[in-house]
Amino acid sequence: MQPEQYEEWYTTPRGAWIGGIEYRLLDELLTPRFGETVLDVGCGTGYFTRRFSDSAAVDWTVGADVDFASARFAAGRGKAIYVAADGQSLPFTNRSFDLVTSVTALCFMREARRALMEMLRVARRRVALGLLNRHSLLWFTKGRDGGRGAYWGAHWHTRREVERLFAGQPARNLTLRTAIMLPGGGRVARWAEPHLERMAPCCGAFVAVAADVAPGLH
Repeated sequence: MQPEQYEEWYTTPRGAWIGGIEYRLLDELLTPRFGETVLDVGCGTGYFTRRFSDSAAVDWTVGADVDFASARFAAGRGKAIYVAADGQSLPFTNRSFDLVTSVTALCFMREARRALMEMLRVARRRVALGLLNRHSLLWFTKGRDGGRGAYWGAHWHTRREVERLFAGQPARNLTLRTAIMLPGGGRVARWAEPHLERMAPCCGAFVAVAADVAPGLH
């Protein structure tokens, strides 16, 4: 998918609804404090980077993506800074950012644990990931047999896999939530979302997981 196509999806009613829910969930888990900085790893066209950059609490934001075309497309849209960089080997010194996030990028990385280690290395306070949920309706319709469309080749995580991803890592206070119960995004899906979140809190297509950087890491 070309950067223009990917970015255009967020302007559709469904894309805007899903993107808005995912951003709000990550924002709640990261809880940015006034003057803090954010790194968005695997930022793609910069949708979430820009959302965090527009936060009144955030001082400045950097988006990093291994795909140069996506980083170049994102540059100049908003006030965030963008760099072409591999999330499994970030070109930043220890504790460079207060907060680090990554939205579904780890689902496409061969060395997800290494990428998480890098995120924890460059973070001072907290890390939050957005992942795809193996136990969701979206996986059933888009994720089976290697995935379809933009989900081709993606790894869909179970809760146990998320816990294993963080096991032994320098992180504590792990928090996991899910959202996007009915991924169609129509009126019924929007009405049902808050009710289904209470009834089946682990079944959303989007997994948001956050953890504090353990003291003494650096």
